[in-house]
Amino acid sequence: ASGQHKAVVFRWACNKRLRCALTTFADNSRHASRWAALVYQRARARGCRHQHAIRILARAWVRILWRCWQDRAPYDVSRHRAAQALAAA
Repeated sequence: ASGQHKAVVFRWACNKRLRCALTTFADNSRHASRWAALVYQRARARGCRHQHAIRILARAWVRILWRCWQDRAPYDVSRHRAAQALAAA
């Protein structure tokens, strides 16, 4: 029906300690990782505010952490860079 669709932009009902930990990690990682800084800068260039850009970066890190957990492998920067280069090609 018309007018009854609502898009969820930000989820308030969540584990706030986990959200805080992930966003703090993401914010700190952009200072140490060139890849993380690039993800953050791209989000800002698209017009996202700081907090939204940090959430975008945190989501990217969650994907990486999830893959590491599923593969039972530690995070490897060289493997991540190789995957990024492959995706860009």
